[in-house]
Amino acid sequence: MDAVLSRRAAVLGGVVAAAEVVSGRAVAGAAVGGESGGGVRVMPLGDSLTDGFTPYPGGYRVELWRLLTAGGRTVDFVGSQSNGPAELGDHDHEGHSGWRIDQLDAHVGTWLRQSEPRTVLLLIGTNDVNQNLDVAGAPDRLSGLIDRITGVAPRCDLFVATVPPEADRARQTRVVAYNAEVPRVVAAKGPRVHLVRMYEALTTADLADGTHPTREGYGKMAAVWYAALRSVPGSLTAYAGRARG
Repeated sequence: MDAVLSRRAAVLGGVVAAAEVVSGRAVAGAAVGGESGGGVRVMPLGDSLTDGFTPYPGGYRVELWRLLTAGGRTVDFVGSQSNGPAELGDHDHEGHSGWRIDQLDAHVGTWLRQSEPRTVLLLIGTNDVNQNLDVAGAPDRLSGLIDRITGVAPRCDLFVATVPPEADRARQTRVVAYNAEVPRVVAAKGPRVHLVRMYEALTTADLADGTHPTREGYGKMAAVWYAALRSVPGSLTAYAGRARG
């Protein structure tokens, strides 16, 4: 009987944890056993576009992993979250569905200290646009988040992406306005912060639900990330010592 109850509790716990990831609640302190095959520690950081919440669990991380492996790169995805299909060799990430810039900012210091990434892939801002809460202030919030990341992990290479298009016309107007400010923000942050032009890689035909990409759309995103990483060779080279400065 105890064994049956234990199995039921484990299943229920998994369901609750999954629900919290989708809703954006209680994920910051989630303890997830990390996978590691060694190699360069890369943190995919953001919202559901990193999580791959819908319609394709794992999102761009699946194809990015394939590209890195095919290119002879040994990479360790890191983060407190974990999901994705079997073909994704490392399921760890820091994508939090429904989260805005300020919510990442509140927890990213802890995540960075726990995971010690060599490289961070940041894609955030879609929910600032969609939730329509002080959209005009989003670039300044992004600037503050970048400062937080570089303050905690000054030696890491940080790649900051513009957000993909939206099918809804009003949201798309806000996306364009937000993305127009991202290059200015990134340019002020020094040589270890790199702009990734994700917006131009997708069209609304690549969206499954008006916001989240199809599997093919996520593949296009992966190609952009891969090209960005290859353009900064050191970002795929592990530190000799610890990642923090």
